[in-house]
Amino acid sequence: MERTFRVMRCDPEKDKKPYLQEYQVSARDGMTVLEGLFYIQRRLDPSLAFRFSCRGSVCGSCAMNINGRNRLGCETQVSSLKGVIKVRPLGHFKVLRDLVVELDGFWEKYRRVRPYLIPSSLPPEKERLQSPEERGRIGDTADCILCANCHGSCTVTGTDSEYLGPAALLKTDRFLRDSRDVAGDERIRIVDGVHGIWRCHTILSCQDVCPKELSPTSSIMDMRKRLVRKRGNDGR
Repeated sequence: MERTFRVMRCDPEKDKKPYLQEYQVSARDGMTVLEGLFYIQRRLDPSLAFRFSCRGSVCGSCAMNINGRNRLGCETQVSSLKGVIKVRPLGHFKVLRDLVVELDGFWEKYRRVRPYLIPSSLPPEKERLQSPEERGRIGDTADCILCANCHGSCTVTGTDSEYLGPAALLKTDRFLRDSRDVAGDERIRIVDGVHGIWRCHTILSCQDVCPKELSPTSSIMDMRKRLVRKRGNDGR
Protein backbone atom coordinates (compact mmCIF):
# COMPACT_ATOMS: atom_id res chain seq x y z
CA MET A 1 0.00 0.00 0.00
CA GLU A 2 1.36 3.41 -0.98
CA ARG A 3 1.52 6.02 1.81
CA THR A 4 2.48 9.65 1.38
CA PHE A 5 5.19 10.99 3.66
CA ARG A 6 5.49 14.78 3.84
CA VAL A 7 8.86 15.47 5.45
CA MET A 8 10.31 18.77 6.58
CA ARG A 9 13.58 19.42 4.80
CA CYS A 10 16.18 22.03 5.68
CA ASP A 11 19.88 22.38 5.06
CA PRO A 12 20.83 25.71 6.66
CA GLU A 13 23.93 25.93 4.48
CA LYS A 14 21.83 25.92 1.28
CA ASP A 15 18.17 26.63 2.10
CA LYS A 16 16.82 30.05 3.02
CA LYS A 17 13.93 28.43 4.89
CA PRO A 18 12.55 24.94 5.59
CA TYR A 19 10.25 23.30 3.07
CA LEU A 20 8.10 20.18 2.86
CA GLN A 21 8.91 17.37 0.46
CA GLU A 22 6.58 14.51 -0.39
CA TYR A 23 7.55 10.89 -0.96
CA GLN A 24 5.51 7.83 -1.84
CA VAL A 25 6.41 4.95 0.44
CA SER A 26 5.46 1.35 -0.19
CA ALA A 27 4.13 0.52 3.28
CA ARG A 28 3.79 -2.99 4.68
CA ASP A 29 2.09 -4.37 7.75
CA GLY A 30 4.03 -3.50 10.88
CA MET A 31 6.07 -0.73 9.28
CA THR A 32 7.04 2.10 11.61
CA VAL A 33 7.58 5.72 10.66
CA LEU A 34 11.31 5.22 11.21
CA GLU A 35 11.29 2.33 8.75
CA GLY A 36 9.42 4.57 6.34
CA LEU A 37 12.20 7.15 6.62
CA PHE A 38 14.75 4.41 5.94
CA TYR A 39 12.77 3.46 2.84
CA ILE A 40 12.98 7.07 1.65
CA GLN A 41 16.68 7.39 2.42
CA ARG A 42 17.71 4.10 0.83
CA ARG A 43 15.42 4.04 -2.20
CA LEU A 44 14.25 7.55 -2.97
CA ASP A 45 16.45 10.25 -1.48
CA PRO A 46 19.79 9.46 0.20
CA SER A 47 20.17 13.09 1.29
CA LEU A 48 17.44 12.80 3.95
CA ALA A 49 18.92 13.22 7.46
CA PHE A 50 17.47 11.89 10.71
CA ARG A 51 18.70 10.33 13.95
CA PHE A 52 18.22 6.76 15.10
CA SER A 53 20.00 4.18 17.20
CA CYS A 54 18.45 1.14 18.85
CA ARG A 55 15.09 0.90 17.02
CA GLY A 56 13.74 -0.62 20.23
CA SER A 57 12.06 2.36 21.90
CA VAL A 58 14.64 2.63 24.66
CA CYS A 59 17.24 5.12 23.39
CA GLY A 60 15.08 8.08 22.39
CA SER A 61 17.26 9.01 19.40
CA CYS A 62 14.45 9.04 16.85
CA ALA A 63 12.21 11.54 18.63
CA MET A 64 10.40 13.71 16.08
CA ASN A 65 7.08 15.40 15.45
CA ILE A 66 4.71 13.08 13.60
CA ASN A 67 1.31 14.38 12.52
CA GLY A 68 1.52 17.23 15.00
CA ARG A 69 2.59 15.18 18.01
CA ASN A 70 6.06 14.44 19.39
CA ARG A 71 6.72 10.70 19.23
CA LEU A 72 9.40 8.08 18.71
CA GLY A 73 9.64 7.15 15.04
CA CYS A 74 10.65 3.60 15.93
CA GLU A 75 7.44 2.81 17.80
CA THR A 76 4.91 4.76 15.75
CA GLN A 77 3.09 2.44 13.38
CA VAL A 78 2.35 3.79 9.91
CA SER A 79 -1.00 1.97 10.03
CA SER A 80 -2.04 4.00 13.09
CA LEU A 81 -1.79 7.29 11.18
CA LYS A 82 -4.51 8.59 8.89
CA GLY A 83 -3.92 10.45 5.64
CA VAL A 84 -0.61 12.08 4.81
CA ILE A 85 2.14 11.30 7.31
CA LYS A 86 3.72 14.62 8.21
CA VAL A 87 7.16 14.42 9.81
CA ARG A 88 8.94 17.43 11.30
CA PRO A 89 11.86 17.94 13.71
CA LEU A 90 11.19 18.55 17.41
CA GLY A 91 10.17 22.10 18.22
CA HIS A 92 12.16 24.63 20.31
CA PHE A 93 15.46 23.35 18.93
CA LYS A 94 17.78 24.69 16.25
CA VAL A 95 17.56 22.51 13.13
CA LEU A 96 20.94 21.22 12.01
CA ARG A 97 19.53 19.44 8.98
CA ASP A 98 16.11 18.02 8.10
CA LEU A 99 14.92 16.09 11.20
CA VAL A 100 18.19 16.48 13.13
CA VAL A 101 18.16 19.14 15.85
CA GLU A 102 20.89 20.58 18.05
CA LEU A 103 20.57 19.19 21.58
CA ASP A 104 23.48 21.02 23.21
CA GLY A 105 21.19 23.22 25.31
CA PHE A 106 19.13 20.24 26.40
CA TRP A 107 22.23 18.37 27.59
CA GLU A 108 23.69 21.46 29.27
CA LYS A 109 20.55 21.80 31.40
CA TYR A 110 20.65 18.08 32.14
CA ARG A 111 24.26 18.34 33.34
CA ARG A 112 23.35 21.37 35.45
CA VAL A 113 21.11 19.32 37.76
CA ARG A 114 23.94 16.84 38.47
CA PRO A 115 22.11 13.74 37.13
CA TYR A 116 24.05 11.14 39.06
CA LEU A 117 24.16 9.61 42.52
CA ILE A 118 26.01 11.67 45.15
CA PRO A 119 26.62 9.28 48.08
CA SER A 120 27.98 9.94 51.54
CA SER A 121 30.87 7.49 51.31
CA LEU A 122 33.35 5.91 48.93
CA PRO A 123 32.09 3.09 46.69
CA PRO A 124 31.63 -0.21 48.56
CA GLU A 125 33.26 -3.45 47.44
CA LYS A 126 30.12 -4.66 45.63
CA GLU A 127 27.12 -2.32 45.58
CA ARG A 128 25.13 0.20 47.56
CA LEU A 129 22.24 -1.79 48.97
CA GLN A 130 18.69 -0.56 48.80
CA SER A 131 15.56 -2.23 50.13
CA PRO A 132 12.55 -2.91 47.84
CA GLU A 133 10.66 -0.22 49.75
CA GLU A 134 13.43 2.31 49.18
CA ARG A 135 13.56 1.44 45.49
CA GLY A 136 9.80 1.72 45.36
CA ARG A 137 9.98 5.38 46.35
CA ILE A 138 11.93 6.11 43.17
CA GLY A 139 9.09 4.62 41.14
CA ASP A 140 9.15 5.21 37.41
CA THR A 141 11.13 8.47 37.64
CA ALA A 142 14.21 6.44 36.69
CA ASP A 143 12.66 5.31 33.39
CA CYS A 144 13.29 8.49 31.38
CA ILE A 145 15.12 7.74 28.10
CA LEU A 146 16.08 11.40 27.45
CA CYS A 147 14.37 11.54 24.08
CA ALA A 148 13.61 15.28 24.56
CA ASN A 149 10.01 14.85 23.40
CA CYS A 150 8.88 16.62 26.58
CA HIS A 151 11.36 19.45 26.11
CA GLY A 152 10.21 19.97 22.53
CA SER A 153 6.54 20.11 23.49
CA CYS A 154 6.80 22.28 26.62
CA THR A 155 5.42 25.78 26.07
CA VAL A 156 7.88 27.23 28.57
CA THR A 157 11.05 25.87 26.91
CA GLY A 158 9.87 27.60 23.74
CA THR A 159 9.84 31.01 25.44
CA ASP A 160 12.45 30.74 28.20
CA SER A 161 15.85 29.55 27.03
CA GLU A 162 17.07 29.30 30.65
CA TYR A 163 14.25 27.06 31.85
CA LEU A 164 15.70 23.73 33.00
CA GLY A 165 12.90 21.82 31.33
CA PRO A 166 10.82 18.78 32.25
CA ALA A 167 13.48 16.10 31.62
CA ALA A 168 16.10 17.73 33.86
CA LEU A 169 13.54 18.42 36.59
CA LEU A 170 12.24 14.85 36.46
CA LYS A 171 15.82 13.61 36.88
CA THR A 172 16.26 15.88 39.91
CA ASP A 173 13.19 14.33 41.53
CA ARG A 174 14.52 10.86 40.74
CA PHE A 175 17.61 11.45 42.91
CA LEU A 176 15.71 13.31 45.62
CA ARG A 177 13.74 10.07 46.07
CA ASP A 178 16.88 7.90 46.20
CA SER A 179 17.78 6.75 49.72
CA ARG A 180 21.46 6.45 48.74
CA ASP A 181 21.79 10.11 47.72
CA VAL A 182 22.78 12.81 50.23
CA ALA A 183 22.72 15.91 48.02
CA GLY A 184 19.06 16.75 48.47
CA ASP A 185 19.61 20.31 49.70
CA GLU A 186 21.95 21.07 46.82
CA ARG A 187 19.55 19.59 44.27
CA ILE A 188 16.67 21.67 45.59
CA ARG A 189 18.83 24.78 45.51
CA ILE A 190 19.62 24.20 41.82
CA VAL A 191 15.97 23.91 40.78
CA ASP A 192 14.55 26.54 43.17
CA GLY A 193 14.16 29.60 40.96
CA VAL A 194 12.28 31.33 38.18
CA HIS A 195 13.94 29.07 35.61
CA GLY A 196 13.32 25.93 37.67
CA ILE A 197 10.33 24.33 39.35
CA TRP A 198 8.42 27.60 39.72
CA ARG A 199 8.39 28.26 35.96
CA CYS A 200 6.25 25.24 35.07
CA HIS A 201 2.69 26.15 34.00
CA THR A 202 1.33 22.61 34.64
CA ILE A 203 -0.11 22.33 31.13
CA LEU A 204 0.90 18.63 31.10
CA SER A 205 2.16 18.70 27.51
CA CYS A 206 5.34 16.93 28.68
CA GLN A 207 3.32 14.11 30.18
CA ASP A 208 1.13 13.89 27.07
CA VAL A 209 4.05 13.10 24.73
CA CYS A 210 6.26 10.95 26.99
CA PRO A 211 6.79 7.53 25.33
CA LYS A 212 7.28 5.98 28.77
CA GLU A 213 4.13 7.60 30.21
CA LEU A 214 6.08 9.48 32.86
CA SER A 215 4.87 12.66 34.53
CA PRO A 216 7.52 15.37 34.90
CA THR A 217 4.74 17.70 36.04
CA SER A 218 4.00 15.47 39.04
CA SER A 219 7.69 15.48 39.94
CA ILE A 220 7.77 19.27 39.71
CA MET A 221 4.73 19.57 41.97
CA ASP A 222 6.28 17.15 44.48
CA MET A 223 9.47 19.23 44.58
CA ARG A 224 7.46 22.39 45.12
CA LYS A 225 5.72 20.75 48.09
CA ARG A 226 9.06 19.53 49.41
CA LEU A 227 10.52 23.01 49.26
CA VAL A 228 7.45 24.63 50.88
CA ARG A 229 7.64 22.12 53.75
CA LYS A 230 11.36 22.76 54.14
CA ARG A 231 10.84 26.48 54.33
CA GLY A 232 8.09 25.95 56.89
CA ASN A 233 10.35 23.77 59.03
CA ASP A 234 13.11 26.37 58.75
CA GLY A 235 10.71 29.06 59.95
CA ARG A 236 10.83 31.01 56.71
